[in-house]
Amino acid sequence: MSLAAAKTESWAQGRIPVLDIGAYLAGEAGAEVPLVRAIARTCEDTGFLVVANHGVPQHLIDDTFAVAERFFTRSEGDKLALKVGKYNIGYLPFGGQVVRHSPVNKNTKPNFSESFYITRDRASDHADIVNNKPLVGLNRWPEDMPEFRAATTAYYQAMEAMTTRLVPLFALALDLPADYFAAAFAEPNCTIRLIHYPPHPSPEDNEFGFAPHTDNNFITFLAQSKLPGLEVRTAEGDWIRPPAVPGTFVVNTGAMLARYSNDRFRATPHRAINRNDRSRYACPFFLGPNHDVVVAPVPSCVGPDNPPKYEPTTYGAFTQHLLTLNFAHRQAGGSGEYAG
Repeated sequence: MSLAAAKTESWAQGRIPVLDIGAYLAGEAGAEVPLVRAIARTCEDTGFLVVANHGVPQHLIDDTFAVAERFFTRSEGDKLALKVGKYNIGYLPFGGQVVRHSPVNKNTKPNFSESFYITRDRASDHADIVNNKPLVGLNRWPEDMPEFRAATTAYYQAMEAMTTRLVPLFALALDLPADYFAAAFAEPNCTIRLIHYPPHPSPEDNEFGFAPHTDNNFITFLAQSKLPGLEVRTAEGDWIRPPAVPGTFVVNTGAMLARYSNDRFRATPHRAINRNDRSRYACPFFLGPNHDVVVAPVPSCVGPDNPPKYEPTTYGAFTQHLLTLNFAHRQAGGSGEYAG
């Protein structure tokens, strides 16, 4: 069977389902029941699904893609002026990340892509800024591109509102009360990562736009890009593509959900390769619990025959470890906010 045929067959079998969440978001009675069933099934399989009728206005998504493309076409000097530092906010240039925590591939080369990180937009006198709270910093904005800040902060706010409303579905899928994670996500940690993948039609061995990896957050929401590139690894070791349905979000599990679920819902490896003849852009939105929340296997996922596989940790401590592992600017050990 050809790769294309294998991918088509996988879709036909519903390995990555498309779920209409409109009725649930509208508050219709019982609308959560089929969604919870489908989420539990796919999170025990591929860990990927697609959500439609999510309520995020398409113009916010389009505006974010547009400003991302405009930013990445700027001069190297303009972009490097906003280079990331210890808070991992701002511009990450080519060569800035080697994914060393992959469970399925020994990645040895930097991602063939550049990124820009945006977190919650705080004022300089915010208590967490004043007190130098770990992993909390000010966003870095291109001063002569006011539309960049406007578009991405509007997108951030809409995405945080929508994604946190879906957290109860994952609690129910784990046989927990719907509000089980309410405290952990009362002040969630969210990040937008704008990514530019140049054309990469003939990658060298072990070279990727984004190397095989798992996400470290709870769940990730990826707006559908105009061009294909994302590939998901199945338990059988095949790489398949999610259904490319315009106007939807591809959703996948992360390491925090894996830890909460004691690996019932594993974090699924995925990768990106831009084999197209022009640049591809992506803007994943990462939803995680508060950095101070202790993450440990939940009661419904442990028992005498299924002991906890993970020691309790905070999302902040887990994130700090992976950032140091994967990013060259953090390994340099600089004490300043921004790398040079």
